[in-house]
Amino acid sequence: MFSYILKRLLLMIPTLFGVMLITFAVTQFVPGGPVEQLVSQLEGNHGAGEASSGTSGLYRGATGLDEEYIAEIRAFYGFDKPVYVRFVDMMKNYLTFNLGESYFHNKSVIDLVISKLPVSISLGVWSFIIVYSTCIPLGIAKAVRDGSTFDVVSSTLILIGYAIPGFVLGITMLVFFGGGSFLDIFPLRGLVSDNWDALPWYKQITDYLWHMVLPITASVIGSFAVMTMLTKNSFIEEIRKQYVLTAKAKGLSENAVLYRHVLRNAVIPLVTGFPAAFIGAFFTGSLLIETIFSLDGLGLLSYESVLKRDYPVVLGTLYLFTILGLIAKLLADISYVMIDPRIHFESVDNR
Repeated sequence: MFSYILKRLLLMIPTLFGVMLITFAVTQFVPGGPVEQLVSQLEGNHGAGEASSGTSGLYRGATGLDEEYIAEIRAFYGFDKPVYVRFVDMMKNYLTFNLGESYFHNKSVIDLVISKLPVSISLGVWSFIIVYSTCIPLGIAKAVRDGSTFDVVSSTLILIGYAIPGFVLGITMLVFFGGGSFLDIFPLRGLVSDNWDALPWYKQITDYLWHMVLPITASVIGSFAVMTMLTKNSFIEEIRKQYVLTAKAKGLSENAVLYRHVLRNAVIPLVTGFPAAFIGAFFTGSLLIETIFSLDGLGLLSYESVLKRDYPVVLGTLYLFTILGLIAKLLADISYVMIDPRIHFESVDNR
């Protein structure tokens, strides 16, 4: 097992390098980069905008820019160096997790990501907890009652929820329950109220949870179907196997067979997505949900960074998320072995 983990860790290096190399190469050919955007704003006399906030020393208030001045702008953003030099310098910095500074926010990428985490963690962690704590028991109950009225009705409801896009549900809930045309029950925007700091601690908790009801509901409804049906099908497959009939013939109760024998085997397919879902819960981002409920999280940051060609943010966050994704995949494989000791990766590698 140790040798397998070591091989996977070593394999992460070229994988991570390849992802960053391809993405960096693509960004070099995308039109409308930060230099072009700043030049366009300066030529249009819009130098006071956000994009130029960190380059006020460069602004001359002119409607035309000469080549020398454009060269200064390129040097300011580091585009005066050859492409391969910029890539090598970037990767050297990334090895120490120095992800650089945003072109448009005057913040380091790390600080920028940390500032957006409260929203993304709130959406991700609560969605993760609700989906897994609801779908696994529901899937087991549906498997045990396969074909019953409960199974048919619950399948119909979760498939309806799956068919409704999260942003449509979010807008509908805002209209009906967020002070739109009907009831004014839940807040319209933000993670907490404006006076949150002045509230007692117990009211701060309830205020935060109250703000989370609508965005979390819009986020999780569509996730119920996949996890529930995966759990149900996995349990049905195990329930029909011979060892279950043998266990029942020996006099074991229904619950003992289900949770002592079937659960351990049926849960293996669910493990594959668990580490990735758990890690992703801390760094998730949903552009539409964040936009609808005015939540400033990683989803909105990623979208704006791509539009503005904020390459340090795009590449820096990609570097972090790629590492986390590779670690999540490794943890999924390790979880396989922990749940089912019959799996040996060494024997697979030696074939």
